Amino acid sequence: MRYCSTRGEVCGWDFRDVLFSGFAPDGGMFMPENFPLLSPDILKSWRNLSYPKLVVEVASLFIPSELIPRDDLAALVHDALSGFSVPEVVKMVRLKDGLSLLELFHGDTLAFKDLAMTCTVRFIDYFLHKENRRATVLVGTSGDTGGSAVQSAKGLSGLDVMVIYPRGRITPVQEKHMITALEDNIHVFAADGCSDDIDQPVRRLFADQDLVKSYGLMSLNSVNWSRIMVQLVHYIYAYVQLTDLDQVTDLQTSPELEVVVPTGGAGNIAAGYIVKQMGLHLRLVAMVNSNDIVHRTVTKGDFSMASEVFQTLAPAIDIQDPYNMERVFWLLLDKDGASVKRLMEEFQNSHRHTLPENHRKLLSQLLSTGTVNDDGILETMRRCWEENQYILCPHTAVAVWHHYNCPHKHGLLRCYIATASPAKFQSVIQKAGLTFDLPEKVQELDKLPTRYENLERGPNWCNDWEDRLREKIKVVSSARSRSVSYYR
Repeated sequence: MRYCSTRGEVCGWDFRDVLFSGFAPDGGMFMPENFPLLSPDILKSWRNLSYPKLVVEVASLFIPSELIPRDDLAALVHDALSGFSVPEVVKMVRLKDGLSLLELFHGDTLAFKDLAMTCTVRFIDYFLHKENRRATVLVGTSGDTGGSAVQSAKGLSGLDVMVIYPRGRITPVQEKHMITALEDNIHVFAADGCSDDIDQPVRRLFADQDLVKSYGLMSLNSVNWSRIMVQLVHYIYAYVQLTDLDQVTDLQTSPELEVVVPTGGAGNIAAGYIVKQMGLHLRLVAMVNSNDIVHRTVTKGDFSMASEVFQTLAPAIDIQDPYNMERVFWLLLDKDGASVKRLMEEFQNSHRHTLPENHRKLLSQLLSTGTVNDDGILETMRRCWEENQYILCPHTAVAVWHHYNCPHKHGLLRCYIATASPAKFQSVIQKAGLTFDLPEKVQELDKLPTRYENLERGPNWCNDWEDRLREKIKVVSSARSRSVSYYR
């Protein structure tokens, strides 16, 4: 299994190199050069596996045993997923009128990011131990990714984590999951801007290959292929849970499963498209909030940022730069790296690109979309409670709006991805006129001390932030070089 860049100038890398790289040196994103194909027999052999064992099976398709032996891989995944609050790690909930929800939020930070993040951090730590070295993670977050990275990596002696979040644009619980981590290897910044603003200096730092190589700089956003790889399992798990595999003899004629995903950075959508490439019969639906760039791209070919990122009741998907669409475009354009490079460089330079109509039609055949405003989010939360006594988080409500507003064709199987616990969004629940008892672990966050640094927004804020972060990377690296050896 070898990996290449979506922009066509890098190929032949192995999983270990990709894991530690984030963006490729040419600015693209790493993808497998070829995809393994699933079969009915493989799916049947997987249908009774626990979620962690299914993660091992899928990950082993992309991680050669000479890099991580099978027994080591199983131990890493088991360790990563052992702390989840439900024994099965994820949970399929079946409600009224065919509303099936795949709950992916039973980890430490109550969001789906914990599933892939905990595994990815264990993979990183495995190689750091093996090579007796250290690394620095740099993460810009729209809410959930930062907390998950912090909670997964805190206390690891070989890994420093630097997280930047948009002050005032995430919920108190999301913020507390980051700023209450006082471990020496955690460094948190609160920025006066939106998540797309944060991405600008972060991209520039990763483009500095001297900095990346000198200080072991890497990403834990879904830029990192390992995050996407683990998210493939969501779709396979849902499929084997909801379809009658005994009737499946050919995947091309097998039952189709429609998976509806609340979409921000489009990592889950990219994962779903990859699973389709592997042969699973899926129909993908990307639901967005008022930050509707993915919807406009699919319906109008308008891959352009709006003038601002709108603050909505679903803050983790308040994104106007859905960077994983680059992976989608690469697959859509038959792995044409040169075309993807032109498209993405135009978008990054001007913040706009118009898809040719033939490309837009191809994309619309792959992906359906919809957009939901805040009133629609609240209405969906109320209706789901009235009909099922089940409380949705606002992001999951963005997806479930589709259930109530798009007719369910007879015989069509549907699954909605439940990305976060309602416990993280108490103010939105109250706004919907509902109540939800906070878990004790969430209540305890308010009692913990906090630590973070500010990134103020001045006239030259992007350069200022880049300089501050660059200096912090060097200070962190210098401090650990003066510390005791990584392993004794």
